[in-house]
Amino acid sequence: MHSNELSIGEALKAFLDKSPMRQKLTEVRIRQLWEELMGKAVSKYTDNIQFVKGTLIITTHVAPLKQELMFSREKIKELFNESLQESLIEEVIIR
Repeated sequence: MHSNELSIGEALKAFLDKSPMRQKLTEVRIRQLWEELMGKAVSKYTDNIQFVKGTLIITTHVAPLKQELMFSREKIKELFNESLQESLIEEVIIR
């Protein structure tokens, strides 16, 4: 490959990095990872997951889970950023 050529993967990543679809695609990736990283029990009692401008918003109606997630916000942020291989999540809000 010449120095100015990109692989298909690199070209696709460059396109998505500039695309308005990036935010939505990141949210889809986070939702896909949720059960895998947090487990089936947590996933079952999570009502909604949103990713808005660097903020991961997790909604649950289960008070003990809400409390546990509140204490784990920093760990959740680190876990997802590591899995996404980017520091996309700046803040975690539990509702």
